[in-house]
Amino acid sequence: MSKEELKIGEISKPRYEFRTFGRDFSGAAARMARLSVPVPEKVWVRQSVETYIISRTNDVNNTKIRDGKMDIKTFVQSVDGLEQWNPLMKGEFPIAASVLRDEVFPAFKVEGLPLLDRESYTLEEFLQIVRNHPDLQAARVEKIRRGYMVNGAICETGEVYINGALVQTINAESTEVDDIKKTVKECGLEGVENINYLQAIKRVTGMIDKPLAN
Repeated sequence: MSKEELKIGEISKPRYEFRTFGRDFSGAAARMARLSVPVPEKVWVRQSVETYIISRTNDVNNTKIRDGKMDIKTFVQSVDGLEQWNPLMKGEFPIAASVLRDEVFPAFKVEGLPLLDRESYTLEEFLQIVRNHPDLQAARVEKIRRGYMVNGAICETGEVYINGALVQTINAESTEVDDIKKTVKECGLEGVENINYLQAIKRVTGMIDKPLAN
């Protein structure tokens, strides 16, 4: 059976991903750009502002909010150091209290479910609940991303501002593990720690005491 040909911006079956964060990946980024085949103009440069909700007690569910919509992905497995994540839920603000109670807060894996005495909550009302919980934190994440395609893997480099702190990121993802491993090697990223957004935000904000990749 032939492997699936990935297209940037289109939905495919669940992918595996290598991603890392640090202060400088300029050499690897330059190689990625040179190795890339032409990609659609719409992914040359993309910018977004998102809010991630991080929890001291959760590393398996990744919650982010963009343009008033909530997206939660859940960790499935790790294969050769590459992570696979699947969609867990999608929601839009204002969001029903029943969804917060039954789907969102269980994903945070925290104790002490807040009192939800309204039928629905706006984004700001939800964020206030997050701020009031001792094990939760909202982080503003601004992204400037440049898209590439190397060895059939969807790739990107970018600058990420986490609560205003600038870090660099570089990634490769595909449904095919070997395509990612080849790309990581050719870009000079072998041996670099795979760090997802949850872990990067926790490290930058001091929720966990651990450095980034460089």
